[in-house]
Parts: sequence; structure tokens; C-alpha cells
Amino acid sequence: MTSDPFGAARPLLDEHAEIERALADPAVHADAGRARRLGRRYAELRQVVAAYRAWEAARDDAAAAAEMAELDAEFAAELPALQASAAEAAETLRQVLIPRDPDDGRDVIMEIKAGAGGEESALFAGDLMRMYLRYAERKGWSAQVLESTETDLGGIKDAQVAIKAKAIDDPADGVWAHLKYEGGVHRVQRVPVTETQGRIHTSAAGVLVFPEVDDPGEVEIDPNDLKIDVYRSSGPGGQSVNTTDSAVRITHKPTGIVVSMQNEKSQLQNREQAMRVLRARLLAAQQEAAAAEAADLRRSQIRTLDRSERIRTYNFPENRIADHRTGFKAYNLAAVLEGDLDAVIVSAIEADEAARLASTGG
Repeated sequence: MTSDPFGAARPLLDEHAEIERALADPAVHADAGRARRLGRRYAELRQVVAAYRAWEAARDDAAAAAEMAELDAEFAAELPALQASAAEAAETLRQVLIPRDPDDGRDVIMEIKAGAGGEESALFAGDLMRMYLRYAERKGWSAQVLESTETDLGGIKDAQVAIKAKAIDDPADGVWAHLKYEGGVHRVQRVPVTETQGRIHTSAAGVLVFPEVDDPGEVEIDPNDLKIDVYRSSGPGGQSVNTTDSAVRITHKPTGIVVSMQNEKSQLQNREQAMRVLRARLLAAQQEAAAAEAADLRRSQIRTLDRSERIRTYNFPENRIADHRTGFKAYNLAAVLEGDLDAVIVSAIEADEAARLASTGG
């Protein structure tokens, strides 16, 4: 038997076996957060185990055929195909061994904010929110609008949406694995409904995407670091829509992060949703700080941490969508806004995977 060029996989196989034993222990499932983290890691390592075993089998078959080829012409005839299968299995294993974003299996909190462009920007922000809601529906995910501030014309000043997947076997099928590339500035070119002379305007909306914290213990928050204000909910134009102080604003004093919630009818529910968003923002802030300190954006090669970067243009007169990071361009904007986002997101995933593969010398 030949030597093992993938010795780096052995610790991962050992970790997989250790997690498998842990997940068989009922006591582990008493801690739901820990069970979710272990399950996410187990699903990720399962790919490595399957690829390693497939490579071992293909390697051994090719080695055995090579030994027998000198004695039997039949084995000699089979050898090229077996060697090709072994090489293909080795390439598959090499690719799954490339470190991937550990958050890929997580759900997300998405924030959509109107930018420059006034009412037209708010209307476009509303279009983006509906696009993501429809995309989530197509993927079989659940989406919940945690908070939204509407304008008089039905646009969105800002909105926060939680998107969750059902049980997944592969982290690559996770919500974060697909939507993490959506963060940045989205630009629209079209004739606004408020335009009387038919001129094309350019405006923009911003999208922020955070991996959701599924175990509150992952992010420690000192209650003394929080400033909590309550007030009455308001609708478009600022008019009061509630006679009780049910809206909640939470300020995390050390970071200055502010989260406001008013969609729910009770103060307790709004506070719970605000804390949910705050934990996601704090986790993202911690990860960004760690990545900056290490000078290594290991989570993604194309996912920008610059929230002012223009990532995509939606051109209505040409029915065109263009992603400025990957070079993707298509003329099906109407379908994209109905949630047909697969092609543009796949272009981001493939560009990221190619960059990560290249960074390993592949």
C-alpha cells in the first residue's frame, strides 16, 4: 500500500468519530446550543470522511491492479480507468480538505436599509426585501420579518429579516453559505414612480448579513453594558400606532451598536427580538475584528467587509443584473426580483471556492 499524502485528514476523521460518540450521549442534547454546534460540525466533517474513504478504496483498487497487471492482461486493461478514478477521488478529497467557513450551516439575520435616493431608494429596499423573502421560499427556508419601517409610498426605510433553514445534512446547503455574499451596496437604475419626465435615476440600498447566534452563550453580554429605552410604536410619517410603550431600543454601550424593535405588540417580544439581532451583530463584529487582526478573511475571499462597497447593479431599462465582484451578468432582472437568485449566488460561491482553492496552491 502506498503512503498517505492526506495525513492531514486523520485528525478530522478522529474528530468526526469523537463527535459521533458525543451525539450518541443523551446528556449532550440537554444543552440545545451545544448539540446544534456539534451537529453542524459533524455534518461538515462527514464530507471529509466520505471523501477520504472513497479515496482510500480507489487508491487500494488501483494499487492492487498495478500489482496484478504484470501477471494478467485483464488487470492491465483495467488499470488506466482505476488510476483515473483514484486521481479523481484524490482531487475531491483535496477540495473538501480546504478549510471552509465554519458558519456556513448557520441561519442569518439580514438587514436592508434605504440609502441615497430618497423615496425611490426606500421603494428599491422594499423590492430587495421581497426578493429575499421569495428566494427563501424557493429554497424551502422560513423567513420572518423581525422589524420594518415603511414609508408613505410603501417603501422600506430599514428592515430586519431572520431566515432559517430546516434540518440540513451539508453545511454548504446552509442559509449563511448562500446569503453571506449579499452584504454591500445594491444599486438600481430605473425611472422612479415619482419621476414625471421619464428620466432614469440611480439610487441605492444597503444590505447587511449576519450569521445568527443559535446559542446565546456564544456571545457574552453584560446586562450592565446595555441601555434599554421603551417608547410607543410609530408608523409611516411617524404617527403613533400603539397606545402603550411596547417599542424597544437597546444600545450596547461598549460598541455603540443600537437595535430598535417595534413590530411585536408586547414589549417583551420586541426586547427578545432586539437581543436576537444584537447577538448576531456582536458575533459578526467579533469575527471581523479577529479576521482583521489575523489579516486573513478566511470566511470568504469575495465577501466584502466594506459595507460601502457597491456589489451589484439592477438596471431596469435593460432588464439586466450585474455582479461587480464576479463579472456575472444576466438579462432576467424581473425573474431575479421574483426570487430567482440561484445563478447570481452560485457565481459568488464558485468565485469564492476558486479563490480558496488557488490560495492553497491548487
